[in-house]
Amino acid sequence: MLFAYHFMQNAFLAGTFIALVAGPVGYFMVLRGQSFLGHSLANVGFAGAAAAVLLGISPVVGLFAFGSLAAVGIGALGEREGSLSVESDIAIGTVLVFSLSLGLLFIRLASSYAANIYSFLFGTVLGISDQDVQVIALAALIALVVLAVIARPLLFVSVDPAVAAARGLPVRLLSYIFLLLLALSVAVAVQVVGVLLIFALLVTPAATAQQLTARPAVAIGLSLGLALLVVWLGLSVAYFTDYPVGFVVTTIAFAFYLAARAWRGGMSNVFRRMRVARTGGSGR
Repeated sequence: MLFAYHFMQNAFLAGTFIALVAGPVGYFMVLRGQSFLGHSLANVGFAGAAAAVLLGISPVVGLFAFGSLAAVGIGALGEREGSLSVESDIAIGTVLVFSLSLGLLFIRLASSYAANIYSFLFGTVLGISDQDVQVIALAALIALVVLAVIARPLLFVSVDPAVAAARGLPVRLLSYIFLLLLALSVAVAVQVVGVLLIFALLVTPAATAQQLTARPAVAIGLSLGLALLVVWLGLSVAYFTDYPVGFVVTTIAFAFYLAARAWRGGMSNVFRRMRVARTGGSGR
């Protein structure tokens, strides 16, 4: 049975909490055009995980600590009016390179624990302990509560930061809060798909949802539902096969995205033909 083993129970619990965060946070990340930032924070988090293993504390703590510092640093160096700019891309690249160098240093210093550190590259969901589940659940709860509080103004800021600033919204503050939320989401999502495959949960469900609807509330709900489905299917398939969890989760998420693109393209052709038929073939 799928849930006969305690490690699978922990995997599904942790995966569920992670998907609940990755879905809605990923929607805003894609909407704001900050996918590269999310990927970079995952690589920054790898250095944090290495430092945590070296210090003998939970890797999730290191992931979030380094991700938060990097997010604030990137925001200070390059964030302008709540949106990415050329300067912020440069800041992201600079912080990313420095963090990777720190990661190499920590791996060298913790050579006896190298296997534990490298496992974060591709996910460690089947090795999650009860304490890890509690940390992930707490992090997910905090992230969801904060996101629920700032969701409406954050949506306004994400769509049109200039108008939002003119209306008196704290654009920069909201941007920093979201950066910290993104760092927290990356820290917990790494447990399932790892640093190298973080796009599977943070980007792909959100991008798929945006292919299917332009309504924010519906898109957020779809993104959350797809993230849950991807994680549950990925864990189930990985349990009954020899394929790694990260690979299965990523493949399923990518398949959903391709299906959504194909469906949108097909529907666009249908609507175009209907318009042509109504105008008697004139195309006007």
